[in-house]
Amino acid sequence: MDRHILPVPLDKAYRLLNHGPTVLVSSHHEGVDNVMAAAWACALDFAPPKLTVVLDKSTATRALVEGSGRFAIQLPTAGQLALTHAVGNRSLRSDPDKLERSGVAFWHAQDDRLPLVAGCSAWLACRLVPEPHNQQAYDLFIGEVTAAWADERVFRDGHWHFEEADPRWRSIHHIAGGHFYAIGEPMRAGEA
Repeated sequence: MDRHILPVPLDKAYRLLNHGPTVLVSSHHEGVDNVMAAAWACALDFAPPKLTVVLDKSTATRALVEGSGRFAIQLPTAGQLALTHAVGNRSLRSDPDKLERSGVAFWHAQDDRLPLVAGCSAWLACRLVPEPHNQQAYDLFIGEVTAAWADERVFRDGHWHFEEADPRWRSIHHIAGGHFYAIGEPMRAGEA
């Protein structure tokens, strides 16, 4: 084995995969809006498009998702790092002013009550695909994407264009313990 390869403790092994984009999960139910940060989200299927996200049982957002059967996933930007960290570390249950204190502003598509966080680079509205066993045993939620939007300054023609946008538009990646990275420079196969 190469001398630079070291074992990773199993309780830290998730960090090897946990550098996909951090997302914000928002929902609305019975007059209540909320948003939380989540680092464990993943695309699941193409047609219809589906995704997964882990929502801990202790979160207020999870209760809204379960109650309404709907949620949104949005991609915060490097310029929203403080907001993302704040909504990931404050609970609506213990801090009723969480959204205001975190600087969250919402927009809504047409007459929809699903709250979408302003200033993100992309938004995916989802219908919950009920999987009670996965939700209870693993906190794993599946969403079928019913609508999607992206800011053309950073995503257009089906591709991300981070290198052409202000660095504040880069996606952020939580790697645990309050540490984040912004997406780096583009590379193409065969050019390295």
